Amino acid sequence: VQLQASGGGLVQAGGSLRLSCAASGGTFSSYAMAWFRQAPGKEREFVSAIRGSGGSTYYADSVKGRFTISRDNAKNTVYLQMNSLKPEDTAVYYCARRTYSGSYYNRDTYGYWGQGTQVTVSS
Repeated sequence: VQLQASGGGLVQAGGSLRLSCAASGGTFSSYAMAWFRQAPGKEREFVSAIRGSGGSTYYADSVKGRFTISRDNAKNTVYLQMNSLKPEDTAVYYCARRTYSGSYYNRDTYGYWGQGTQVTVSS
């Protein structure tokens, strides 16, 4: 399984970005996918997750109402639409595929990770 994240960049506060994560290997639609982020000096934290069918989504409180996760199983791709970005959203964003049972919010349940894409929000 390989995950390739893209779409990061530099944006002003209040702006928008859309991240993409293309997966190869495995049966994409069978697995939940998630986005995590890691800011300098901080631990990697949960951002959002989506079940394999796309029927259920989960969000961290800090991004609820601003970010939207979606997936296109025909394209083996998961997206993260980020609106109303804030400087505190600055981080490397990682996509991940859920591998083990457990909470969708727990990074230990994800066994495959992409390489990360940098998002920088200027004030």
